[in-house]
Amino acid sequence: MVNISPMPLNLVTDTWVKASWEEFLALGESPDLEKARFYYDNDLMRIETMPIGSGHSQDNTILSQTVSLYGTVKNIRLKGFTNGSFRKPGVRECQPDLAYYIGAAFRIPPKTSKPIDVDEFGAPDLVIEIASTTLSDDIGRKRLLYERLGIQEYWVVDVERGEVVAFAVADGGSKQIRESQVLPGLDIALIEEALKRSQTQEDGEINRWLLQVFND
Repeated sequence: MVNISPMPLNLVTDTWVKASWEEFLALGESPDLEKARFYYDNDLMRIETMPIGSGHSQDNTILSQTVSLYGTVKNIRLKGFTNGSFRKPGVRECQPDLAYYIGAAFRIPPKTSKPIDVDEFGAPDLVIEIASTTLSDDIGRKRLLYERLGIQEYWVVDVERGEVVAFAVADGGSKQIRESQVLPGLDIALIEEALKRSQTQEDGEINRWLLQVFND
């Protein structure tokens, strides 16, 4: 999303505002917003420009490592994306912290500078948002976006409390779960334990612990 379009002086960021799809696309081409994250759902857009702190980035790393190691040990086919954009043209778009296609059926999207078209490749099976300053929105409005997008599972990581709120999505709605359904056997409590350990342990120590647990 890079072009020469200037950023409007009256642009309101970090909240949901009314906008057309064309306005949303134009803002995505603004060089002033190159590092921002973009969300759109049913004529509402949210452009996040808040800086990412240490807690957010550390938890993002732990979640990525945990999912990758679990898939490796359990021989689960998956493909991960960090800050990837997923688009249903004209209707909605999202840029979650982490997203995964999981299972035997998915096709790997090509490496391009364009958002992944969910009409062509389907929605990710698992989406993860790391919430350090956006918790209420991640659990609320964004959860509705992901339900409509067609994902199967959605996790919100509360950085301040070290908790993971996980939802299974089906039939246009979602319900809270404590064990992953797209990564069978993965207990949400174990992920929270990994987050707790990350406060005092380095990544290699946590990974060795995870491998031992996953291989038991």
